[in-house]
Amino acid sequence: MRVGYYQFRPLFGQPGRNVAKVLAALADTTADLIVLPELAFSGYHFRDREEALALAEDPASSETVESLTALCLKRDLYLVTGFCERSGERVYNSALLIGPRGVEHVYRKLHLFADEKRCFDPGDVPLSVQEVRGARIGIMVCFDWAFPEVARVLAIQGAEVLCHPSNLVLGYCQEAMRTRCLENRVYAITANRFGSDKRPHGELRFTGKSQVVAPGGRLIHRAPSQREQLYVTEIDLAEARNKRITPWNDLLSDRRPEWYTRYDQAFGALC
Repeated sequence: MRVGYYQFRPLFGQPGRNVAKVLAALADTTADLIVLPELAFSGYHFRDREEALALAEDPASSETVESLTALCLKRDLYLVTGFCERSGERVYNSALLIGPRGVEHVYRKLHLFADEKRCFDPGDVPLSVQEVRGARIGIMVCFDWAFPEVARVLAIQGAEVLCHPSNLVLGYCQEAMRTRCLENRVYAITANRFGSDKRPHGELRFTGKSQVVAPGGRLIHRAPSQREQLYVTEIDLAEARNKRITPWNDLLSDRRPEWYTRYDQAFGALC
């Protein structure tokens, strides 16, 4: 399977220009699956919820989605892309799986980071695995990396490839995704943006360094920090289907979940 990412610098509040940039970059790409950054078309650093709603789109009636679907049809590929999603008066930091027939799945970010909590509704779509050309993929968005439960649940459901649209700002997130691959013996494609969103209420600088990681945490490729890059590579799904790390140890079947849950009276919650 040929997979990869496109790392670029979205322009805040200019979805048309951002879509055109992606279409041009992928115009001659030969791949099965490409991952794009978080909020790839709207930009990231919203002033408030109203601004996020103004730039959000309903995937069912989106010119952005129509353009990306046409690209998928022309190039015979699938995309996982970050997307500012509007659903009535709700707005989500979402990721779409788009193929030649259109949107096949919508995931809404479960774990909102920093000011996202002021701008977005928390995700309400259960974690699930989708099939793309015989590969089982799981979708997570940016700060979901900090919660090992996300990658583990997707791995238990059979995910072989984690697709991870991101706008990472912390310097250690990429290394954490290598650990997720080590823990679950899965591939992970992190598509991060670079550059910064300079807004009247402040500036956010993003770390780039998009990457493809193999089961066991082996780094296949990592992009530069502050440079545009399209990268495609071939992966062997059999490597992700083998969960053994020794002749006696399988990372999933060796789990003992009956011992993982207890009621902690100090916090009054399951942990």
